[in-house]
Amino acid sequence: MAVNTSAEAPLPVGQVSRLIGGWIDRLGPVWVEGQITQLSRRPGAGVVFLTLRDPSHDISLTVTCYRAVFDQVADIVSEGARVVVHAKPEWYAPRGQLSLRAAEIRPVGMGELLARLELLKKSLAAEGLFAAERKKPLPFLPQLIGLVCGRASAAERDVLENARHRWPAVRFEVRNVPVQGVHAVPAVVEAVRELDALPEVDVIVVARGGGSVEDLLPFSDETLVRAVAACRTPVVSAIGHEPDSPLLDLVADLRASTPTDAAKRVVPDVGEELARVRQLRDRALRCVTAFLDREERGLAAVRARPSVERPHRMVEEREAQIAMLAERGRRTFGHLLDRADSELRHTHARVVALSPAATLRRGYAVLQRADGAVVRDPAEVADAEELRARVAEGEFAVRAVVAPPA
Repeated sequence: MAVNTSAEAPLPVGQVSRLIGGWIDRLGPVWVEGQITQLSRRPGAGVVFLTLRDPSHDISLTVTCYRAVFDQVADIVSEGARVVVHAKPEWYAPRGQLSLRAAEIRPVGMGELLARLELLKKSLAAEGLFAAERKKPLPFLPQLIGLVCGRASAAERDVLENARHRWPAVRFEVRNVPVQGVHAVPAVVEAVRELDALPEVDVIVVARGGGSVEDLLPFSDETLVRAVAACRTPVVSAIGHEPDSPLLDLVADLRASTPTDAAKRVVPDVGEELARVRQLRDRALRCVTAFLDREERGLAAVRARPSVERPHRMVEEREAQIAMLAERGRRTFGHLLDRADSELRHTHARVVALSPAATLRRGYAVLQRADGAVVRDPAEVADAEELRARVAEGEFAVRAVVAPPA
């Protein structure tokens, strides 16, 4: 339970230390996993001191055990090894120091490590961290490349030299970090996040040379995998050699088989690009030349046409056609007029032959009454009625004499 204190009634340091020790004693024995970073086996001493560190976080605990406990695993456990310790937390009151008193130490076997990695791989894959649609494309020519690697390592040399050989103007922002051991994971995570925060960095390369499975374990750590998955900048994994496949390869946007391969993937080859430019330029020149040749041939063919070569020929041909049509029209119109004239003469002759005037010229006369009515029947005329007689050459008045009936 909580202790009531105040500025007027404080607790002595020794009492506070004893209280802390009492609370820690209540915890009881626990199983703890970590990586041995420091191991002290003093000759003649009955106690072995070691430091157990969490590979994913900057946290360590001191562990003590009797020599007899450690001797059981002394041949297979050394600094850097992963172990599982069954220990009871202890509080050393005089120094105010927490430690673990180990009663049993078990090395973590390779099979167990691989089984844990497989479970972690399935868990992260179920979250979609390895999905192909999450992969970001690499820029064709990055202006600044972030490189995370060991200091003065072969991986750093391979990436820098091969990249500059391919593209001399390439620039790097290098972060040298531990690439194995207990300090590797937090250092690599910090470097990746720092480079990802730089807006001028276009791609990040995490590189390390080959090594054993234990050496490459930091690059399968869950913290590092999630940090890479959260990056907005494309990340290239270049860990180990072709057979090596840490989880970082699965979450990275591109997996390179070696650091040298990463350099080839990140920047283009200037020689190849110049050759490609020359090929494209030659192809463009051939296309333009072929286009001009085709257009020149087409223009020559157009100019060779009679309508273009002798533009007045069409007018002359049309003039001859018009003249021919006009002549044909005149002949046709003349024939029509002649035919119409002949028909008119024949009609005129018939009309003349059948007209009353022709009858009158033959000696006939037309009698008309005073109202102009033609006399057709003698009964229509009264005795002594004045009539008008019309003959071929004129007319004259006559008086009708009606003869008495016989």
